Amino acid sequence: MTLDRRDFLKFSAAGIVVSMFPGCATSANVFGSKKGQRVVIVGAGFGGATAAKHIRMWSGNSIEVVLIERNPSFISCPMSNTVLSGSRTISDLTRNYDTLKSKYGIELVRGEVTAVDPEKQTVTLAEGSISYDRLIISPGVDFMFDKIEGFNAKVADESIPHAWKAGAQTTMLRKQLESMNDGGVFAISIPKMPYRCPPGPYERACQVAFYLKNKKPKSKVLILDANPDIVSKKGLFMAAWNELYPGMVEYRPNAEVRQINVAGKTVKTEFEDVKADVLNIIPPMKAGAVASMAGVANKDNRWCEVDFLSYESKAHKNIHVIGDSVSAALPKSGHLATSQAKICAAAIIELMQGRQPDANPVIANTCYSMVSNKEAVHVAHVYRYNAEKMAMLPADGGGVSAKRSDIEGTLADYWLKNILSDVLL
Repeated sequence: MTLDRRDFLKFSAAGIVVSMFPGCATSANVFGSKKGQRVVIVGAGFGGATAAKHIRMWSGNSIEVVLIERNPSFISCPMSNTVLSGSRTISDLTRNYDTLKSKYGIELVRGEVTAVDPEKQTVTLAEGSISYDRLIISPGVDFMFDKIEGFNAKVADESIPHAWKAGAQTTMLRKQLESMNDGGVFAISIPKMPYRCPPGPYERACQVAFYLKNKKPKSKVLILDANPDIVSKKGLFMAAWNELYPGMVEYRPNAEVRQINVAGKTVKTEFEDVKADVLNIIPPMKAGAVASMAGVANKDNRWCEVDFLSYESKAHKNIHVIGDSVSAALPKSGHLATSQAKICAAAIIELMQGRQPDANPVIANTCYSMVSNKEAVHVAHVYRYNAEKMAMLPADGGGVSAKRSDIEGTLADYWLKNILSDVLL
């Protein structure tokens, strides 16, 4: 059973004890007293859901796990760009959390975290608080709208979507493309690194170009990149633009968007003003808001420093951070979030038993990018812990595709199916 705010208030008003909670629900403590060791996880994306599942599995269900998520369903950001080309719909990428509850006994709470107290070891929601022995924060990213004059969350939701969290904005952006006249300009802006999914904006340019080539061939894709060059799979993306979409995709480096005129659909960079029929502005990013609430974000309030043996925060004990919010010279990807989650889950089990975590963790990352409706490219790397530098560093091997192909596209489909099963089933 997954409980949202409306249900909670209805049951509480009726004096009903909610069966998914151990103990009686009260305004002071939603979950009552702990009956054993408890891990609370905030965020049920790739990282949080994976950590929850594996803590339960690997501990023999001996550790209570409470998973807090504000959204009713899981929507995959990886492959969401294909919604823009028409190859998929958002419903194709949407899953429920039912198996995490029924198969693994994870307690699911739908709600918004309002505070974290590292000293009392509590997480507070609108309905009350919950205590923890260890807390995992996997909040993904939030957006630094203040870095772009004229841009804010309301504008993104209503007219100029960033669509960098898959969902309603992705669908909105698709509809804007459908409404655009043939001969129009689609402009996408890319923030300076680091940001979630380094190859994602370039893949998006490919998916939009595929749609326009087939439906509105006089149109143009303009890429405004705040970085001095393409940051991932450069040769592969350039080959796709030149060979699959000749004359349609224009790439401009060092073109950081600093201001938006919403009514005029115009953006200002350091060097020029750019007008487009459809604007897709991706703002700079930082660690999710819960990281700031918990006091585990850096002084600049952007990313979180962790011990890579356990992903425990360097700012507060018993709080672990995984996924996109981690400060590291690693790509911020869904696959890497699942890898970090498994290391974190194993480490927490060891620490709760008074033992030390693995001193030599190894993680992997694979990222597929669709460059048409069927062809894809990939990048893959293995990372090993370096004790001297106390960091995860690339190991030998890995690299990028030799070229795009239909076979890679098929492998991308299987990769998505497999990782979603690994996270949620």
